[in-house]
Parts: sequence; structure tokens; C-alpha cells
Amino acid sequence: MSSYFITATGTDIGKTFVTVGIIRAAREAGRRFGAIKPVISGYTAQNAAESDPARLLTAMGKTPTQDNIAAISPWRYAAALSPDLAAAREGRSIDFNALTGFCEAAMSASPEGLLIEGVGGVAVPVNPRRIVADWIATLRIPTILVAGTYLGTISHTITAAETLAARGIAITAIVLNESANAPISPGETAAVLARFLPIPIHNIPRDADMNGKAFRVLAMSL
Repeated sequence: MSSYFITATGTDIGKTFVTVGIIRAAREAGRRFGAIKPVISGYTAQNAAESDPARLLTAMGKTPTQDNIAAISPWRYAAALSPDLAAAREGRSIDFNALTGFCEAAMSASPEGLLIEGVGGVAVPVNPRRIVADWIATLRIPTILVAGTYLGTISHTITAAETLAARGIAITAIVLNESANAPISPGETAAVLARFLPIPIHNIPRDADMNGKAFRVLAMSL
């Protein structure tokens, strides 16, 4: 299987929800994706059990111990800010070469495929000089772009897709994770996006079961 980078149009759009759904649906079909989330902000030892890395580990059938969390999320910061600012609050900075090297090593160690979950949206700064899209481009792997269905998502999704395309990044799929109180249906949002972006679009309804049809179709498309 191939490796994919899971990114989004912004923060709190549903990257972890989608990554977990893919892992679980793939496992149901006998395929095992590994997963890492190298960078996380808003993380503390007190919220470790509910953190995104813990959810990824549980989906993979691993116990979310502190050591296991550290193994898939080496860059952890307490402030719920963009990684560059969160790291600076702790007098630290993310070494871009170390970050990409960590991901490359993880891909080599995951022959069945690896899901790399990013942080924030495609243009969030990783350090003072690099954004998430630069990180993806350096890894030279395709991405899955997660978007919502809220008012404004069409502009955000097209902008994010164009940011990725400008760096030569292939988008395997756009995943519409249905937002609360969306003004139009996910199908209508998908139809508009399809006019501008010739990319497969998958709709994930708000009541989606992580082992349900929507995630099975997505996982089997990878």
C-alpha cells in the first residue's frame, strides 16, 4: 500500500476522525495502515488519554501509553497554537530536516502503508520558514484533503487545493466531513467543488460510523 499525508483546510476540521476511520475500515478489510502524528499542539500529560495520538494508537490496536504516544508524536507542545508559536512558547523550534527524516523512516518501517496526520491546515507554519504544504512536498507523497461543509468551505477548499497543487502535491481525495448546521447538503457542496477540482470527493455524514460504508468506500479507494 502507499503512504498518504492527511491534511485539512484548517484546524478542527476532522483530520484525526478521518484518519481513525480509514484505519478501522481498512483493518476490517484485512489491510493495516500504520499512522503517525509527528507534531501536536495543545497536548499535555493530563489530556494524553483523549489526545489525537491516543486515538490513532487505539485504532491501530495499540495501548496509548506515554511511550507509544511519544513514538508517533515526538513534537508535542502544550499551547494550542500553530506549531511555530507553540514551540516558541517553550523556547524550542521544529527542525524541519529532523521532522521529514522521522516521517521517511516511519514510511520505510511501514510496508503496508502509512498515514501521516498533519497539524492544522495546509498553510499552518511548522517553523518560522516552512508551512505544512512544504512538509508534504518534501515527502513527495499524495495527500488526502479534509474539509468541512460549513459556510465558506468552498473557498477554503479550493484555496487549500491550489496551495497544494502549486507545490506539485497530488491530492488523492477530498473528504467532506459534514459540519454542524451546514447551510447546504454535503452533496451540494461536493457538486460545486467538482466543477473546480477534478478530484474524487467522499462525503462523511455527521452520524457516520467509523466502521460504516462511507469509511469503507474511502479506505478501499486508497
